[in-house]
Amino acid sequence: MAVRYGARAVYEPHVPAQSTARSLLLVSSGVVRKYKKESMMAKFKKRMMKWGLSAAKISLAASILVTSALPAQADEFDGFDGLDFGAIVQRGLERSSWIWFGVGKPLKESAAPTTGAYRTATQPASAQVLLAEGLKAEYVTRSAGDAADMFAFWPSDENPTHLIFCIEGDRLDLGVPLQGAGVNKFNPGVQRIRLSNGAVETLVRGTDACDGIRRTPWNTILFSEERTDGGAYEIINPLMVTDHTITNRALGTIIDENGLPATKVVKRIALPTMAWEGIGILPSGVLYAGDELRPGTPANADGGAMFKFVPQVPRNSNGSISNLNESPFFAGTVYALQVSCQSGSQQFGQGCEIGNGAWINVSAANARSDANLVGATGYYRPEDLEIDEEFEGTGARFCWTDTGLATGGNYGEVICGIDSAPLTASATQRTVVVNRFVEGDPDFNQPDNFAFQPKTGNHYVIEDNSNGDIFACLPDGADRDIKTDGCVKILSVKDSSAEPTGFKFSRDGRTAYLSIQHSDDTNMPKVDDYPTDDIVKITGFKIPFWFQH
Repeated sequence: MAVRYGARAVYEPHVPAQSTARSLLLVSSGVVRKYKKESMMAKFKKRMMKWGLSAAKISLAASILVTSALPAQADEFDGFDGLDFGAIVQRGLERSSWIWFGVGKPLKESAAPTTGAYRTATQPASAQVLLAEGLKAEYVTRSAGDAADMFAFWPSDENPTHLIFCIEGDRLDLGVPLQGAGVNKFNPGVQRIRLSNGAVETLVRGTDACDGIRRTPWNTILFSEERTDGGAYEIINPLMVTDHTITNRALGTIIDENGLPATKVVKRIALPTMAWEGIGILPSGVLYAGDELRPGTPANADGGAMFKFVPQVPRNSNGSISNLNESPFFAGTVYALQVSCQSGSQQFGQGCEIGNGAWINVSAANARSDANLVGATGYYRPEDLEIDEEFEGTGARFCWTDTGLATGGNYGEVICGIDSAPLTASATQRTVVVNRFVEGDPDFNQPDNFAFQPKTGNHYVIEDNSNGDIFACLPDGADRDIKTDGCVKILSVKDSSAEPTGFKFSRDGRTAYLSIQHSDDTNMPKVDDYPTDDIVKITGFKIPFWFQH
């Protein structure tokens, strides 16, 4: 990372005024709490200004070895039984979280479990989430459809006026007429939420578990379903679409609010049929996505495959399209990732889930079964996937979560891939390399959603758990490994009937939004004949000075 000078740190943390240690890491971690003459934090700032971020990381680690004094009873310090090296590093990261993550003291424990219907109409937003020091919560709306999941900013990440949400409820006839459409009202599948006043409007009804959703580079909305027969659909002019209904999912039959054939929403049959969630879209129209499937379903299946869609006509221009036929999703070819343990040929199978990989042709309609038949690499429930917008190398970097199952000792993981030739898809050209970036543990497990923080490159990982937590993870630094340099807990949902979903930052990296999904709504009124979820805005994130552009 380039060295940057002349900026000031966001916070001015207090370091006790008497210490005999010269170890910055031990001071920041709390093991040593006294110093000689000059504040160790002041020395740290000088180092940062002189060397930049990479050298500072090395200084933090190496300084353990030069301490001149250690406490007589190390185990009196929380988390440092016998001066465990890993615990020292973790505690040092937590105590200096303002430096690395732009937040104050992170969470040590998750929110306490609750019983029964926790959510009520009179609760402030702070009652929904436990937050790291310096962060604040406020409601965007309390009227989003129940099981609100992922969302896209509209019309841009820089200056959004709306959040466009997927509602992950089952397809359901609500038993009341949809006025003017000549059909019954179905479950809300896609909703827009106005940020200025929290008003909620339904764009599309009749989806089955709407989950993955993205704004495309050509300014449409792509949304998808997390079902075995899940489809992908595209919307043009989403602020002009209201109460469209999918009357036949298999055929992709959609009517508008007047009961006429829809012209602003279409099913994209060129994209794979599978259990969608994470989606990464490049300006060319190349798309990356995973099939949320666990191994052994059906018997002997390898798990969920990762797919790439290459458009028949890649897009090479900027700006919006004027009609849906101009979208690169109109036609193209689907490929499944087959990771190889060798570089000279395709050696694939169990044990080869990381390494260099090729793309194997599959049919869109039978993507899941074809992937299993041709030997595509299987993962344990691939869920969210995001493109790394800060990546400066050749091709594209994308990261996805494999949720795993904590009760079975599989704590889940985040895997990141670099596709050096996104428009190339060949069974013999290994254009993509994938490796683990985060591995779960008993406290940090079952990763589901994933987000990059703009400007910092920090990775945010959201758990699929009751009282689910959100962890902030550093990018990989100059050390030997190729994994995150460390993670801290910054948010925990207080309602045990709910989990955090859809976490995403606006472009400045200082504000994030999330859904408190599928809470027990016994004490809450229905809206539009449907239960509701809370959408929460989190502010207070700071951009550490060396990341500021």
